[in-house]
Amino acid sequence: MDDRGRIYVPKDVREDYGKKFRIVRLKDSVKLIPVDENPVEGLKHAMKGLKDVSKEEIEKTVSEEAMKEIKDDLR
Repeated sequence: MDDRGRIYVPKDVREDYGKKFRIVRLKDSVKLIPVDENPVEGLKHAMKGLKDVSKEEIEKTVSEEAMKEIKDDLR
C-alpha cells in the first residue's frame, strides 16, 4: 500500500478478475471481491434459468451461500 492508501494489484490478477474490487473486512484479514465491470450484464447472465424460482428461494440460497463463505473465510 502506498502513502495515499492505494493497493497495487498485479497485472495478471487484473486481467483475470478485472479492475474493480469490493473490500470485505473479516475477523483478522480483508478479502478483495471482484466487482463486475458491467453489473447489469452480470446480473442478466446470473439470472438466466431463474424464472421458476421464488423470491424466498433466492433469498434462502443467497443467505446459505453467504454463511458458507463466511465460515470458510474464518477457518
